[in-house]
Amino acid sequence: MIGKISVKKRMMNAMFITMIIMSLLIVRIGYIQFVEGKELKAKAYAQQTSDRTISAKRGTIYDSTGKTILAVSSTVETVTVNPTHIKKEDKEKVAQKLSEIFELNFDSVLKKVKKNSSIETIVRKVDKEKTNILREWMKDNNIEEGINIDEDSKRYYPLNNLASQIIGFCGVDNQGLNGIEAKYDEYLRGKSGSISKVTDASGGTIKDNAEEYNEPQDGDDIVLTIDATIQGIAEKYLKEACIDNVCTDGGNIIIMNPKNGDILALAGYPDYNLNAPFAVDENLSEDEQSKQMQSLWRNKAISDTYEPGSTFKLVTASIALQEGLTTTDKAGEFNCIGYIDVAGVKMKCWRYYRPHGSESLRQALMNSCNPVFIGLGQKIGVHKYYEYLNKFGFFKATGIDLPGEAGSIFLKEDKVGPVELGTIAFGQRFEVTPIQMATMLSTIANGGKYIKPRIVKQIISNTEKDENGNNKITNIEPEYGEQVISEDTAKNILSMMQTVVDEGTGKNAKVQGYSIGGKTGTSEDGVNTGKYVTSFIGTAPIENPEVVVLITLYNPTGEGGHQGGGVAAPVAGQIFSEILPYLEVQKNE
Repeated sequence: MIGKISVKKRMMNAMFITMIIMSLLIVRIGYIQFVEGKELKAKAYAQQTSDRTISAKRGTIYDSTGKTILAVSSTVETVTVNPTHIKKEDKEKVAQKLSEIFELNFDSVLKKVKKNSSIETIVRKVDKEKTNILREWMKDNNIEEGINIDEDSKRYYPLNNLASQIIGFCGVDNQGLNGIEAKYDEYLRGKSGSISKVTDASGGTIKDNAEEYNEPQDGDDIVLTIDATIQGIAEKYLKEACIDNVCTDGGNIIIMNPKNGDILALAGYPDYNLNAPFAVDENLSEDEQSKQMQSLWRNKAISDTYEPGSTFKLVTASIALQEGLTTTDKAGEFNCIGYIDVAGVKMKCWRYYRPHGSESLRQALMNSCNPVFIGLGQKIGVHKYYEYLNKFGFFKATGIDLPGEAGSIFLKEDKVGPVELGTIAFGQRFEVTPIQMATMLSTIANGGKYIKPRIVKQIISNTEKDENGNNKITNIEPEYGEQVISEDTAKNILSMMQTVVDEGTGKNAKVQGYSIGGKTGTSEDGVNTGKYVTSFIGTAPIENPEVVVLITLYNPTGEGGHQGGGVAAPVAGQIFSEILPYLEVQKNE
């Protein structure tokens, strides 16, 4: 009896334990299925497939004509290996040939060929001349598996240095790293394709199983507002000016169409070769090399600020005229005695040693007389002055479609006293970007209406079609803001600017047969640095402005000095003399 009970008890215990085990197995299966299922499925797919990425061809970047190519992707090839598909006795031979054809380190290649993985990249973006040599060798040596030669694309910049700080460049993975290439990367890069092949668990080929090819989608094309010819003219004269005047910190030139905001040229010096963006002086330390690259890539016209100096007197004159505080040609309205007393502080004219004496506003702008504009600033008042600064766009970035745009640096309105307002009124002790200054004059030249600068005017899709079956084109329309000053005020400012060039400090920008207006500027580059920024801002033709030009030269140390009239104005004259005929602007009779 006792024995029967014992057997029955053991059976019940066994059944209980079996049930527990079964329950644990069910729980485990459920966990694998519902919790780890997605991850395990992915791992199984990875183990049973051999995938290779096919890079999309980046879209082409054109200049404003739509004909000159600034950046283009051409077809090249990438070589990879599947080590598990290369016979053991062939591995050293394969590594030797790969390193020989593509000029690679043998030991590094051999390590990849012997690696226990399904895909290893040997070399990227090589010309077909070399991969064809590899194809012939594979055929001669009866190697059909383990070496993959796939289509890829490589970025080329046909014009080398032209517009380098605008266009930018790409990394080895075809991703945009700077300039337009980075800003419009989502449009330009396209969509990568792939080659997929099902393998067995060990990575071996399954017979009669074909590769699946997923075609890449080309990126969209971009049409810039930049005119390659005008850009070339700007870069030529900027380089000459920086070298001739020994500008230790380089310079930049902006040429803008005030009617629609198109940037026709944006030149920076020094620049770099887009086909070799990482090429630097090898004698420098690693840290110095990095700094040199960053300096060459940096678009100072967008990303750096400076004191505009006397070119900012155009803003003060615009406000004063618009508010009815002065007129252009009232004889003897102002009297320069070499200085002006502001809150007990004597603020000097640049020509304090030989005062300008009796002047009208036109003569004051022509002479770049500081006391007149300081006095006008006091009449305008801080609050009203700051209202106009905001309208002209100085308290915000312009929004130009380039990366890294900086903002201006002004004192807060409630921190501005009479002396601070006086310095602002003649263009010192605050900082703006060159693109903000070019936009300011474009606003005046556009009849007083704010115009936003733009550098891209079209995006052309390579995947979408319009109703006519053509590639879909998206136009980037010009953007206008409020009426900052009246048309009459704008005309008066332009008229006075013409006098500056005809008779005043900007006479070196004069070009026979054309009506050109401008304003020179010289300012300190920081406080007590001993460095200067020299500039000229101008527009032509005065009757119907088609271009605005801003030249900014950083720390000219040559024999010609650092005054805007003597250093920057001649550069403007050279540029106007070439671009106005190119734009078919008619000469005055």
